Amino acid sequence: MNTEPIQTDAVIVGAGPVGLFQVFELGLLEIKAHIIDSLPVPGGQCVELYPDKPIYDIPAVPVCTGQELTDNLLKQIEPFGATFHLGQEVTTLAKREDGRFDVATAKGTRFISKTVFIAGGVGSFQPRTLKVDGLEKFDGTQLHYRVKNPAQFAGKNLVIVGGGDSALDWALNFVADGPNKAESVILVHRRDGFRAAPASVAKMKELCEAYEMQFVVGQITGFEEAEGRLQRLKLTGSDGVTRLLPLDMLLVFFGLSPKLGPIAEWGLGLDRKQIVVDTEKFESSIPGIFAVGDINTYPGKKKLILSGFHEAALAAFGASPYVFPDKRVLLQYTTTSPKLHKVLGVESPVFD
Repeated sequence: MNTEPIQTDAVIVGAGPVGLFQVFELGLLEIKAHIIDSLPVPGGQCVELYPDKPIYDIPAVPVCTGQELTDNLLKQIEPFGATFHLGQEVTTLAKREDGRFDVATAKGTRFISKTVFIAGGVGSFQPRTLKVDGLEKFDGTQLHYRVKNPAQFAGKNLVIVGGGDSALDWALNFVADGPNKAESVILVHRRDGFRAAPASVAKMKELCEAYEMQFVVGQITGFEEAEGRLQRLKLTGSDGVTRLLPLDMLLVFFGLSPKLGPIAEWGLGLDRKQIVVDTEKFESSIPGIFAVGDINTYPGKKKLILSGFHEAALAAFGASPYVFPDKRVLLQYTTTSPKLHKVLGVESPVFD
């Protein structure tokens, strides 16, 4: 616990891909940053929820996983020496009389910062849980709401519950031949309609017809255990009949329940739990506080990682006058600028 506040140019709240790239854009302008995240590792949702799922819409990167994207961003921002404060939630954000901001975390870390960047994604997010009395005792052993290590499900009898992309994607993943192939997969959804991509639904039905997996309509209403282990699930179908499903592991994908948490108390202009920003600097209703990525909203907003990268670039330029009020900031290019080469720690190329 710090007794004295850390004085800094910028505090970034959120260490997902957009928060990490914000470090880079600030670094090019020689703005030093501290980055805070409630999760124990950088990467945000990309690492917490789908570290091994492919991402296809990062410019010039045909395909990468959430973990690979995070690792590359961490490598990219190495020259700027940002300080990470992980496993900490920001609880206090208040403007000081001198125009700077007091920022504090639940663990007692305090900052005095010239600017603040909120890159908190959907906020503090928690998976929606399966409401069956007593089932929570298996959480983390046989009951899982996310897949961090696919190998732990290899060769197991799986029951996967849900009707969205995550449920279908993981069901197809564990049926496919490969090192993570499960012994059996039963997909359970409360109805025959899905919120997932039509191609995934079609593939799932094709696999069911080939007896490579099963799909059952119904709801989990109870369970049977033996010697402290989950043995069978009670599945009540639309016909009112309850059947037993034997299993080794239960995976539940009901989506996320986003909670703004303390952000809602900071006096920022909000619209449907998102921070309203302009499209020139992505600045909030409070001067000096910027919001980038999925946490913000503006006309035409699209929740894409690449949109967040663009927002981070303009937000950095918008913040520069608060950090260097007497400095004129010119747009420079990393390809040709000796100054940026020095900042990045690379040699300037010599052109004939």
